Amino acid sequence: MSDPTTSDANALRPLPADATPSGPGRLLGAVMGDLRAVDGALYAAVAATPTPTLDRTLRRLSHAADHSKISFAIAAALALAGKRPRKAALAGVGAIAVASASANLLGKRLVRRARPDREAARVTVDRHVPMPTSASFPSGHTASAVAFATAVGVVLPPAAVPLGALAGAVGYSRIHTGVHYPGDVAAGAVLGIASAAAALAAAAATPSARTQALLAAARSWPRVRLAGPVRD
Repeated sequence: MSDPTTSDANALRPLPADATPSGPGRLLGAVMGDLRAVDGALYAAVAATPTPTLDRTLRRLSHAADHSKISFAIAAALALAGKRPRKAALAGVGAIAVASASANLLGKRLVRRARPDREAARVTVDRHVPMPTSASFPSGHTASAVAFATAVGVVLPPAAVPLGALAGAVGYSRIHTGVHYPGDVAAGAVLGIASAAAALAAAAATPSARTQALLAAARSWPRVRLAGPVRD
């Protein structure tokens, strides 16, 4: 049998480290790098687009959405409008609680993404709101606004479109004012929808006050002996 040729010998050698196929982790890292690049480019595009008419309006909207003040004001108005709007308001407030806790206690602590460099992006001062000290991902303002709009819209469908538009405006205002990347806002919106679904599911699983009263009355009703007659 003839000895292996030089080409055969080379084929049997292990590939160098640089020539090995990319693993799932390396591919995921590359994809995430590309997404961050797109995210930064979108942020820079918004910052570079002059919109003097919108700047003050969106700055005020972003500031008014601090601590979900707009949503709570709407919930208070709904609570005075009847039984169904009151139920919608309670669902919305519950969704805000879930979204706020999920964004601030979990999302921001797990990801710890730094806030955008607003000065480097040359975001005009007319847009500025105070830069939060918390992590950037996800957007808590967006999560709470979307959670409220989704929960209220499910219980009270006529309110879905206007509240959805308001939530979208709140989310965009956080990009426009330079305190969030678009990816932070997108993640906040997804979190808001999930939080609304969780709050609505919890509310559906909780018996109403009337049902609880009926159950309490049933428990206090004298028990009927089902056994036969007692024999001596």
